Amino acid sequence: MAEQARISNLDAIETFRAALIVFTGKTRQALDAAQDAVKKTRAWLNTEQPAFWAAQIKQRQKRLDQAQQELMSARLSNFVDTPSVQQMAVRKARAALEEAQARMERTKTWARDYDRIVSPLVRKLDAMRDYVDTDLAVATARLVEIQKILEAYRETPMPPLSS
Repeated sequence: MAEQARISNLDAIETFRAALIVFTGKTRQALDAAQDAVKKTRAWLNTEQPAFWAAQIKQRQKRLDQAQQELMSARLSNFVDTPSVQQMAVRKARAALEEAQARMERTKTWARDYDRIVSPLVRKLDAMRDYVDTDLAVATARLVEIQKILEAYRETPMPPLSS
């Protein structure tokens, strides 16, 4: 003997559907932001950083040349007994230049390895994007169908009880 199900409130399904739509929108925004960050980081590694470190190397090379010139002048000068200040300036300038060169090399290494390191993670982002765009869209549409079916079921008259 089948009894009719008691459906009293369909608001929970509508509330869940609305929350699913909000979640889908926020997830898309987060995925877009992550993909933009990947692109910006790639551009930063391939263009901005090499240009920055090339300029730093050039600038620091000029400082080293100037410090070496001052050291040479101090050695030839009769006014300076020991050119220790100039020698320290040369060491400091050389260390700064070597640091800039090392950072340029690290930047080149990161730029070369970036796609290999990030690609598996980007594929996961793409898979998540596919899930959000297809599966969650289908789920939202099915919730609408479920609502319609339950609404129609709720509105059907109950059969008379037979004794």
